[in-house]
Amino acid sequence: MTRISSSARLRTMALAGAMIAALAGCAALPSASRPAKACGAGFDGFERDTLYFGRAIPAGGQVSNAQWTGFLDTTVTPAFPQGLTVIDAVGQWRGASGGVVREPSKLVVLLHPRNAKDNTAIAGIIDVYRKNFGQEAVLQERQTVCVRF
Repeated sequence: MTRISSSARLRTMALAGAMIAALAGCAALPSASRPAKACGAGFDGFERDTLYFGRAIPAGGQVSNAQWTGFLDTTVTPAFPQGLTVIDAVGQWRGASGGVVREPSKLVVLLHPRNAKDNTAIAGIIDVYRKNFGQEAVLQERQTVCVRF
């Protein structure tokens, strides 16, 4: 199997994330010139961060189920004890050779208020995964959402 560059892989993952967001009918994120709409009665404004963790290890092998569970239990859950969602996925792109490359992946969805503490926690989660499993990157997608519990 031919390996593709990390920049090509990131572009492909970013494009896939953008396409998913567009297909889901997502509106543009608020900016300084366009404030977020207030949430309806009974809803609170939150951030939804989706983190895309590829399980293929560039040096060879794959992040095992036990390794993933350990990372989730010792790094992610302590940072977001209020809860999170994990989704099994498969990343796919066309490699430099023209062949299709597939990679088992995990998506972690985090709902949280917008604050510096949670932003720092997410950056730490990404950093730990990259270092522990030799990853070049973890894709982070953020949307402002209204939630009701």
